[in-house]
Amino acid sequence: MKTPTETEEQQTETEQEPLEGERLQKVMARGGIGSRRQVEQWIREGRIKVNRKPAELGMRVTPEDEIRFNGDQVHPFPKSGLEQRTRVLLYHKPAGQVTSRKDPEGRDTVFKHLPKVRGARWIAIGRLDYNTSGLLLFTTDGDLAHHLMHPSTEVDREYAVRVLGEATEEQLQQLRTGVELEDGVARFSDIVESGGSGANHWYHVVLQEGRNREVRRMWEAVGLTVSRLMRVRYGTIFLDKKVRVGKSRELEREEVRELQEVAGVQVAEPLKLKAAAADPREKRKAPRKKIQLRPSSEWSSNKNDMPSSKQPSKKTNKKPNKNSSSKSGKPYGRRR
Repeated sequence: MKTPTETEEQQTETEQEPLEGERLQKVMARGGIGSRRQVEQWIREGRIKVNRKPAELGMRVTPEDEIRFNGDQVHPFPKSGLEQRTRVLLYHKPAGQVTSRKDPEGRDTVFKHLPKVRGARWIAIGRLDYNTSGLLLFTTDGDLAHHLMHPSTEVDREYAVRVLGEATEEQLQQLRTGVELEDGVARFSDIVESGGSGANHWYHVVLQEGRNREVRRMWEAVGLTVSRLMRVRYGTIFLDKKVRVGKSRELEREEVRELQEVAGVQVAEPLKLKAAAADPREKRKAPRKKIQLRPSSEWSSNKNDMPSSKQPSKKTNKKPNKNSSSKSGKPYGRRR
């Protein structure tokens, strides 16, 4: 007969044993099959089966388990000995597209304009409404998308906003401290005036969450109307002016790692960059310039430090670029 001490020690050892496998929704999200929220919904609808039995929320799976989605077998685990590569796509969204795979009204969707990806699918990191343009990120890693979108991560989303009229200092202060919306209080962590003429004035604002039409509703709450809205930055990624409207480019591995660090996603090993080729005849690319971000407390109130069209520029005979962010020549994002 076991003594009470032996029984307690056995229970302690049992409690300390690690659970086998990983949560199903996390594995499928990381495999690019869908976001965690989507996978959870599919489980509730009975569309996912594990070992020929309906899946349950919170169940754990291993590479030996058979996972089926809508009757088709899926392989969310990477092959043995291979690293599962996380891919991220930068898309320059125009106004007039919806951020969904299908639209009941038959409107154009952003997913129709993305390159095909083998063995996975693109998952949108956040959304932009129908009339908003600019930076939209997609990834094959649903876990990364989940962390970047979650409010607790507090990832910066920077927007260039054109409003009708000029905001008073009292209105700007109200937007910084917080305005009451139908779904709670919202505030900009930073606001910078970016010039303008006539009835239109530009501002760069930063949010750390992504509610539906939040930027537009905040300006409406202080009595101003947004006439144009463009997202220019998400975390460490700026809208690349070389990417034309309606086009995309895949991020470099260094850029993906920076996003993972911002999101707090664990990376197995640090990125090992290849050494430059020794052959001088071989073409070499210039090293990518890393963006040095300054904290919001160091943002200058000096107009010379703002992205304004009023700043002096060197005169050149070069014709203006038709693909610039606006007719006034304003940059897409503030390189802080």
